[in-house]
Amino acid sequence: ILRLIPATAGEVIFDGLDVFTLGRNKMRALRRRMQIIFQDPVSSLNPRMTVGSIVSEPLKVHYSMSRRQRHRRVDELLEHVGLSAGYVNRYPHEFSGGQRQRIGIARALASEPDFIVCDEPISALDVSIQAQILNLLSDLQEELGLSYLFIAHNLAVVEHFADQVAVMYLGRIVEIAGKEVILGEGGEYGRLQHPYTRALISAVPQVRPGGEKTRIHLPGEPPSPIHPPTGCPFHPRCPLTRKLAAETDPEDTHEIDSPTGPVRVVKQCVLQVPELRPVPDDSSHLHACLLR
Repeated sequence: ILRLIPATAGEVIFDGLDVFTLGRNKMRALRRRMQIIFQDPVSSLNPRMTVGSIVSEPLKVHYSMSRRQRHRRVDELLEHVGLSAGYVNRYPHEFSGGQRQRIGIARALASEPDFIVCDEPISALDVSIQAQILNLLSDLQEELGLSYLFIAHNLAVVEHFADQVAVMYLGRIVEIAGKEVILGEGGEYGRLQHPYTRALISAVPQVRPGGEKTRIHLPGEPPSPIHPPTGCPFHPRCPLTRKLAAETDPEDTHEIDSPTGPVRVVKQCVLQVPELRPVPDDSSHLHACLLR
């Protein structure tokens, strides 16, 4: 999304511009508005640089500031994320994991971005620190009007933090909807459309009395993302495909190998790669399932 690695396909539209087609100068100007907070606060900070140098680097790239102005701005950024301005001459190894992540957040804020990719920003932190970082990010979003793309595998974090949720399987988005749809309480899996989303949500532990859901067990293991299945990447494990294959004319089915042995599946799922399509009467709810 941020062009840190070359794209192989698709497009990313930011403020009407396709990020993948921009030249070097235009991309550099756009980078000021797009930043990232990395997953690992240890490896994402240069151990040879002081905190002051790390946080001031975006200021040198994107702004014409005097040294005194940069120092003043770095002090402000550190205090904004809950760190003392006196830390500027220290090195990353002198800080705890939570403090290092705050340094990474200060660096991301230095260019005054509109959009920040939060790549699993709390997964490498102690549980006791995770809530502090989430609260900090939430406060900064409200104060500065930031938009986040928050990547997470912890659905409790998603429920706490997200407004719109995109569920991915083997690198493909299979369903997009509001948090209340994906994680809501509307009956057995609410309005979820994709079978993988249903299986994923069914695995979330329920601690409320009477909140138990029927667990959906998927057969086999996830295929390799390097060599994904033909057609719909979920079809070797899809309960809908297997159910329909049992009810469909054999000429409309196809036998494939799966981790649990040969399985007959619907040819439609094997021969096509589903695109995201809107749910009737809800254009903001998209899903990629050929059988719905």
